[in-house]
Amino acid sequence: MRSTGFRRTAVMLMASSLALAATACGSSDDDTADGKTRITVNCEPPKSAKVDRSFFDADIKAFEKANPDIDVVAHDAFPCQDPKTFDAKLAGGQMEDVFYTYFTDAKHVVDVNQAADITSYVKDLKSYSTIQQQLRDIYTVDGKIYGIPRTGYSMGLIYNKALFEKAGLDPDKPPTTWEELRADAKKIAALGKGTVGYADYSAQNQGGWHFTAELYSQGGNVVGEDGKKSTIDSPEGKAVLQNLKDMRWSDNSMGTKQLLVINDVQQMMGSGKLGMYLSAPDNIPILVKEKGGNYKDLALAPMPGGKGTLIGGDGYMFNKKATPEQIKAGLKWLEHMFLTPGDGFLGDYARAKQNDAPVGLPEPRLFTGAADAKDQEVKKANANVPVENYQAFLDGNQSLQMKIEPPQAQQIYSVLDGAVSAVLTKKDADIDQLLKDASGKIDSILARG
Repeated sequence: MRSTGFRRTAVMLMASSLALAATACGSSDDDTADGKTRITVNCEPPKSAKVDRSFFDADIKAFEKANPDIDVVAHDAFPCQDPKTFDAKLAGGQMEDVFYTYFTDAKHVVDVNQAADITSYVKDLKSYSTIQQQLRDIYTVDGKIYGIPRTGYSMGLIYNKALFEKAGLDPDKPPTTWEELRADAKKIAALGKGTVGYADYSAQNQGGWHFTAELYSQGGNVVGEDGKKSTIDSPEGKAVLQNLKDMRWSDNSMGTKQLLVINDVQQMMGSGKLGMYLSAPDNIPILVKEKGGNYKDLALAPMPGGKGTLIGGDGYMFNKKATPEQIKAGLKWLEHMFLTPGDGFLGDYARAKQNDAPVGLPEPRLFTGAADAKDQEVKKANANVPVENYQAFLDGNQSLQMKIEPPQAQQIYSVLDGAVSAVLTKKDADIDQLLKDASGKIDSILARG
């Protein structure tokens, strides 16, 4: 899961979820026009996201000028991948030639035989070897490559430095363990006047998502390595629920209003009434541009617990009907748009800064080695946010195990929502029984595939 569909301005979040373009279609025999190779692509920002739309369209025009033998037809959508229509488009063979996917859907697309094997083509993609290996691996199934990562993110802890200071805490020393977080949350909540120390989601599958992140942070897993059995009924799983229950009922540091979702928590943080919550870095500009927050007060730390963090992100795959010429053209387009350090739709930081988009957030961080150094150098030169507020996150992430979301993630999150919401709304919730029941339901989900 992720809070945003595009990576820059928060304005697009005010748009209603638009249906995927009705004209979207997959490859056909008519893949050339006037001697050109024609490719359809998706995830063009909607017209309501004026700045991002202008960037995207300008980058396509520049690409076509540099590659006059390629014609790019973009389809807009918000969100880029709509869960309500994604599987139907797959089954109907209606995907674009180059189509957007979340990391969690990569294997599914391959399993239902709707992705082209691009293994023999990536050798021509100069940037491929510079992408983080763990992200490349997500689109590699049984040794074959089926997609290209576009962005990656990892979960961390957003906290309010101003509230830390008011509570007598060091704003430059965020909690590194769940025990420290609990103690800090209690001190922040003691400020009173509706101040909440720590908030968590517990509805709309978001509680299950955060349970997973908290479980990873303590070294646990949701599903075993073979992908067939739940592993939440464990000491680590019990620790997650016990900690939430204790903060809610013993410490009174989580407030009385529960069954929160992302917008509720963002509103609390933006209004200065919340000390801490789990999130990826992309929440920070939303908190400022939409919720009334201030960049100087918002800092980012690594996941407490010190053992792992949930990672996610997105990329592009290729329609199984795509011709060799379309695959080659699509790879060139991806390199131009997203995979050139310091340039393109995601990397032109100078252009982003000129348009008042935040530059300097610690993620997405896609590359390694010299490519990463180049990307970070250009980002730093154009930074317009307090990058020092995110250094703890960057430093701490170096020692964390990066873990992708579990298979059948949304169904599993729905089950885990019930366990999280129970401990936050029922003082006498039986944690052992909650874990046992949830584990059985997850086993059934995994058995159905």
